[in-house]
Amino acid sequence: MSLGALRYYDANIPCLAACPVNTNAGAYVAAIADGDDLAAYLTARLPNPFASVCGRVCAAPCEDACRRGVVDEPIAIRALKRFVTERYGVESPDRGRTASLLFDPFVDRDRSIGIVGGGPAGLAAAHDLCRLGYRVTLYEATRTLGGMMVLGIPEYRLDRRLVEAEIAAIIGLGIDVELGTRLGPDITLDDLRVRHDGVVLALGATLGRGLDIPGADADGVLRAIEFLINVNQGFRVSIGERVVVVGGGNVAMDAARTALRAAAYGYDAVGSGEPAGDGGRDLTEAVDVARTAVRAGATAVTIVSLESATEMPAAAFEIEEAKLEGVRFVHRRGPHRIETAAGSVTGLTTVGVTSVFDESGHFAPRFDFDDVATLEADTVILAVGQSVDVAAMGAGGPQVSPRGTIAADPLTMATSLPGVYAVGDAAWGPRNLIDAVADGRRVAAALHRRLGGAAASPAGGVMTPQVGFHRLLDRYDRIPRQGVPTLPTERRIGLREVELGFTEDQARREAERCLRCFANVQLDVGACVLCGLCVDVCPTNVLSIVAAADLPFEAAGTALLLDETGCIRCALCIERCPTNALSMGVWSGVGSLGLAEAGVGA
Repeated sequence: MSLGALRYYDANIPCLAACPVNTNAGAYVAAIADGDDLAAYLTARLPNPFASVCGRVCAAPCEDACRRGVVDEPIAIRALKRFVTERYGVESPDRGRTASLLFDPFVDRDRSIGIVGGGPAGLAAAHDLCRLGYRVTLYEATRTLGGMMVLGIPEYRLDRRLVEAEIAAIIGLGIDVELGTRLGPDITLDDLRVRHDGVVLALGATLGRGLDIPGADADGVLRAIEFLINVNQGFRVSIGERVVVVGGGNVAMDAARTALRAAAYGYDAVGSGEPAGDGGRDLTEAVDVARTAVRAGATAVTIVSLESATEMPAAAFEIEEAKLEGVRFVHRRGPHRIETAAGSVTGLTTVGVTSVFDESGHFAPRFDFDDVATLEADTVILAVGQSVDVAAMGAGGPQVSPRGTIAADPLTMATSLPGVYAVGDAAWGPRNLIDAVADGRRVAAALHRRLGGAAASPAGGVMTPQVGFHRLLDRYDRIPRQGVPTLPTERRIGLREVELGFTEDQARREAERCLRCFANVQLDVGACVLCGLCVDVCPTNVLSIVAAADLPFEAAGTALLLDETGCIRCALCIERCPTNALSMGVWSGVGSLGLAEAGVGA
């Protein structure tokens, strides 16, 4: 659901509006503060079938939007989600009890949907469509469901057992799965259109982009996404001791930190010719450009980025964690030439970068070719972008966008072929996990409407008066952000998960910091005498009385204005009002306890 589709009070909850699946993070954070962890879990899980995964690796756009960040630092929303999923999610002992609270009974609609791609977008679509009563078949090219959650996100960030449990809960709804089934070689798009009433293309962007520079085809040049896919599938990748990663995004961080851990992925003995762990899996199941090798375990990893330290697109947390683990950064350098000897990499020659963006803020790097330096390297990993295998759709496939993705309507996900939809990276290029989940949910709603289901519409929402609301005795505005616990650097051995969960005390204190933006000051215009006492008492100066002539819209008389962006919901104005014209109401709408957009759930 787009921000523009939200009603005023939903849009006035910044964390909800920023979340692609419109989870009301404020509601579940407040529930944690109040000790109601079950309500918190249900609020976090109902809009998101990957709540447990997102509690570990979500990009957390809700935190970027959090109003508490204006005061000091945003709420650690992602870590708080993990806190409640550890108690009630797929990883918890109480999973069986909470699962029964999530959904209404099944309705069999006797319609069939085929979904190509078992990543987060495809699985989210399968989840919702199955709940809506459709027979769903999921076609996955590899031998593992999960897509980039399994193949791209390193294990030290996301425990594989957790992903497997999250996926098993979805498949357990009654979804048919055909693994090792590639679009094109094993089943065509025409076959799928005949077999099913609707088709969803959720292919993912699993092909890495290269660089058109001398030496780019040398032995020892890897593409980051393919390097991560192969390492995460257990294939041995030769990287030597000195690794240079080119790029400034999160994939570059993952590639660099994975290179430091490569020896921990359980490779076979040198020269065995087989990947580790599953009885001789054939290498051809990996992407075609993947590389195998004889050993792994880099001792020196350097990231080279066009951007300065402040310009890098990677998350600040990821950059800091990479530094703690010994990754070296070289900023404002661009790849110029890969040095080789006997066809193998020996280094990367770079040139200086004078600017990365033009006057309009668009990416347009400029270089100083007189400023040249060479880094020694055994391997160069290119983290410069990913692409979609659109050729797999065949000559009769849907239209392709100028970006090389499947052209789709941004609202309905419909392609140029009737009954065929595209979601996730296949349609929009590489994005965050939560964006893929939102696409899957959106396409399920669109297919449901096309096949005769009830028209989806946002929940009307309810404003519930809250008698006696005040936080006068709370110290919520003085509690500093609680640091999310991480494994000490010296204990980051092998594939151990680096980020740890909050303790109960830490979670309660962090949750207490929430400003509760879902609470809204209400004004009874008939009772207000414009005395101005609320303006005088407001500690953040967000209330004001102005002449109507000063307002940008036509009005008469005098107006009482509230700047929502700065209100900390202290309720001092309500306490001070002599005529009880002010009160507090708690809003429950799109992101509370319903899946309004798809019409699914409680």
